[in-house]
Amino acid sequence: MVLFGGGLGATLRHLINLTCARCLGTGFPWGTFIINITGSTVMGLIAGYLAFKGEASQPWRWFLMTGILDGYTTFSAFSLDTAVLYERGEIGLAALYVLGSVVLSIAGLFGGLALVRSLT
Repeated sequence: MVLFGGGLGATLRHLINLTCARCLGTGFPWGTFIINITGSTVMGLIAGYLAFKGEASQPWRWFLMTGILDGYTTFSAFSLDTAVLYERGEIGLAALYVLGSVVLSIAGLFGGLALVRSLT
């Protein structure tokens, strides 16, 4: 279920990126911007529904949340994790998670780029 959903989500992400590049240009990462916002919104809708209604089997949850949405954007999982920490009253931990994730992810990307540049 996760594999099939992930393929669908990744395909949708690719199509949105292509469409945004063609329609809006490449001067700003519109595709990623839209994908992160829509993916997080849909994750909130699904998580909220499941929390209040709880009417979905585990394979269905895996297909939707871990499969489609995480194939579409892992930002939705990041957003949900942040919301869970916040809802638990762990405001400082949520802020640390957001700041740490963003800063360390960007630093990791630059570190990877620097390593490859130094080896080539």
